[in-house]
Amino acid sequence: METIVSINSAINGVVWGAPMLILLIGVGILMTVRMKGLQFRKFGFAMKNTLGKIFIKHEAGEGEMTPFQAVSTALAGTVGTGNIAGITAAITLGGPGALFWLWLTALIGMATKYSEVLLAVKFRERNKFGDWVGGPMYYIKNGMGKNWKWLGVAFSIFAALAALGTGNAIQSGNIVTSIDTVILSFAPNFGGLSTVNLVLGLVLAVLAAFVLFGGVKRLGSVTEKLVPFMAVVYIIACLAVVIANVSSLPAIFHDIFVGAFSPSGITGGAAGSMIVVLTWGMKRGIFSNEAGLGTAPMAHATTSETVPVKQAVYGIFEVFLDTIIICTLTGLTLLCASYGSGLNLNYGVQGDTSLMAASLGTVFTQQGGALIIAIGLALFAFSTILGWALYGSRCCEFVFGPKAIKPYYIVYIICTVLGATVDLGVIWDISDTLNGLMSIPNLIAVAVLSGVVVKETKEFFANKAEKAEK
Repeated sequence: METIVSINSAINGVVWGAPMLILLIGVGILMTVRMKGLQFRKFGFAMKNTLGKIFIKHEAGEGEMTPFQAVSTALAGTVGTGNIAGITAAITLGGPGALFWLWLTALIGMATKYSEVLLAVKFRERNKFGDWVGGPMYYIKNGMGKNWKWLGVAFSIFAALAALGTGNAIQSGNIVTSIDTVILSFAPNFGGLSTVNLVLGLVLAVLAAFVLFGGVKRLGSVTEKLVPFMAVVYIIACLAVVIANVSSLPAIFHDIFVGAFSPSGITGGAAGSMIVVLTWGMKRGIFSNEAGLGTAPMAHATTSETVPVKQAVYGIFEVFLDTIIICTLTGLTLLCASYGSGLNLNYGVQGDTSLMAASLGTVFTQQGGALIIAIGLALFAFSTILGWALYGSRCCEFVFGPKAIKPYYIVYIICTVLGATVDLGVIWDISDTLNGLMSIPNLIAVAVLSGVVVKETKEFFANKAEKAEK
């Protein structure tokens, strides 16, 4: 095990070094510049045509999802433990300044995610079952040419493996950890947690199997109900803590902006250098909203929408909701509980979901905070398990063909149980590395195909303007 940890640590240091950050931010800046700040110029249009159409009923054919189901499935894969455990780690290890880099990653990432979704819809294809399939591997093959298919295969292998950890084991592990916290808050001396965790893992596996083996339409039907509910509950709970400590906000925002560049001055040296803060903010930003990873486009490719730009604006909405709203509220809740209620964040030591439960507990009592986190995390994480199962299976299908889908699901479901019963430390680290590795082929493809994105975008808005004049 020590050898695996050592090898992964060496690879992670390279993958998440300066070249990766330059590539990640560079592609976002490239798309932002080439589209003249589309995510800012057309933000109102994006919200009107995404959030504004949530309650409009759409129909989808066989092997398709409605546009909202597609984005719900993408959000199901995106909104997970990264929004709670990941942001808690970023704040405790990077200090308040990590939020600044998180925001910067999201603002630039909106252009990246928009581009990924547009390319996924434009270059998707039907598989033998009649389902729409798409994503980085398909826009690499169909957009860059078949000579580049090997790059799509590399993405698929990294993504299929990452799904077992990032999208599955980590999620089920954090679900049981949060439920364990609730149990211990009511019965501190309870000694049967290992048995409880195994049972919970089995229950999660059965529920996941029921949804996954029901096909794309069942997955979309579940996520379109689950995602809005879980987001509203969590947002309201966090807002309660922020409002209760609203007088602390000026000091918090001061420390966010100052701490982004001088973290030691805010945390007394516990949060390390600016590079550490920048890295934690960006790593947890990409882990949370997945802009640049190439995962969400696989869900968006299932949409019944035929106009790429119309689905692509959901990418802007997705990053905005996930990072600017939910992740920011997680960070502010932790900081408000610290600044306003005296909660010790213990900077320099990686915090987990129990710290977020304690933050909510400053308003809702210890047991209430633990219960809110347990429910919120269970819904967040279970939805992520479903979303990443789709991603992993699509990648396996691309490399090995449709016959690989069911075997992959079986392995995936077994990993759900394992994640609930083993230590997640090493899995977190390996998943971090795989996330970085899978993003490289995707970011290369987005950069190479940036001209296609610009052309499609210009044509869409030019036609829209012409129609408005008639």
